[in-house]
Amino acid sequence: MSRAEQPSRRTVLAAAAVAAATVAQGVVPAVPAVAAPETDADATARTETRRAGNGRPGHGRPGHGRDGTRPIDHRSWTTYSDWKTGTAKGVGAVAGDRPGVVIGTPAGTTSYTDPHTGTAASWEYATWTGPVHQPAVPATETIASWNADTPAGTWIKVELHGTYSDGTDTPWYVMGRWAAGDQDIKRTSVDGQTDGKSTIWTDTFAIDDATTGLRLTSYQLRLTLYRKPGTKLTPTVWRLGAMASDIPDRFTVPASTPGLAQELKVPRYSQEIHKGQYPEYDNGGEAWCSPTSSQMIVEYWGGRPTAAQLAWVDPSYTDPQVCYAARYTYDYQYGGCGNWPFNAAYASTYPDLQGVITRLASLTDLETLIAAGIPAITSQSFLASELTGAGYGTSGHLMTVIGFTADGDVIANDPFSATDDAVRRVYQRREFENIWLRTKRYNASGKVVSGTGGVCYLYFPVHPAPSQQRALAAVGIS
Repeated sequence: MSRAEQPSRRTVLAAAAVAAATVAQGVVPAVPAVAAPETDADATARTETRRAGNGRPGHGRPGHGRDGTRPIDHRSWTTYSDWKTGTAKGVGAVAGDRPGVVIGTPAGTTSYTDPHTGTAASWEYATWTGPVHQPAVPATETIASWNADTPAGTWIKVELHGTYSDGTDTPWYVMGRWAAGDQDIKRTSVDGQTDGKSTIWTDTFAIDDATTGLRLTSYQLRLTLYRKPGTKLTPTVWRLGAMASDIPDRFTVPASTPGLAQELKVPRYSQEIHKGQYPEYDNGGEAWCSPTSSQMIVEYWGGRPTAAQLAWVDPSYTDPQVCYAARYTYDYQYGGCGNWPFNAAYASTYPDLQGVITRLASLTDLETLIAAGIPAITSQSFLASELTGAGYGTSGHLMTVIGFTADGDVIANDPFSATDDAVRRVYQRREFENIWLRTKRYNASGKVVSGTGGVCYLYFPVHPAPSQQRALAAVGIS
């Protein structure tokens, strides 16, 4: 049984907020007569918290707002000209095959006490503050993601600051303290960040009560690069960005029309064969759906840990690279491997690979990506009765979409499977699109809780082929 089966304070508050908002609008949905027991496949129960307060009814066509616009905005800074914008203090932009930012002459020295080890240390630092970005849609939620190289002796911090639709500003929120390794600091999200209007839920900025009409109308990202004093070490950050969205609340989404029959050859890995392995990383493989899914796609693109990198893993374990992925995606504050941006950042540590967190608007978006050879990792929550053939229910689970059948059904590598051979599944199109794209659902107790609204991890080459560039652009990624 995973930690997700024990409701957190965030889960309880979110469920209460959604239910209260629904009743306040005079909408009292029928509760299922029988609630199927849930067995949680991953420690990502926070998926029930991400929609807190968004109790308004859904509108418009699939994945679009009332006026037909796409309610998802993704903006990333990746080019040399991008890095020359904003405000740099001690940071220098570097050109070349993969432009980025590095420490030039540090802006100063600061002390950081790691909350997970108690170790205090001094660090030289430099900052890059991006220009103000106004999303195409005023947002209820924003998720940052980044790609970076952090050699031993270095790490980074990512922060977000924004302006609300009422003209007031947010604080500078910490979206993550991150390093590819775990020897200098323990990578971590930061709990307890709120100003009474918005809150950071692990890796997600969320408006506390979207029924008031309050939205985030613009934001800035700030990047701080750290290194050991007196050295020439530096992190290199290649990509920094955020997805802002305002997904209409809905229990169901309209059905889409199948448009593709294609399957990608993606490696199959089971999280379940890792039960009990390295329990310090969220009780072992039982809760490793996110890193297991990440590793599948990393290897689809040709990435794999070296023998030296795997030397710490018990040689008797099958698929040791899954253990490796769990260790290096683990969020020491959240206590799990399901931090979305940490997974994207892990993928980008492999040569020639980059990753982002976004939302997709429909299964048509997924078809566009699959047609270009780009698999995707989707996040969803459901009762066992809501996904035929799964055999379980979950309050938060990641799986890898690798294709579509001739009938339009979804082909997924589902890591919550007994063996690697059993990972490939075919799920009914209508069921899958609903559990993935909805924002509200009933849990096993019949309570109204949240869904992820189409959250997706996308990993793809640093230099995508022209067809891949077009597909990514079609779903809002550049």
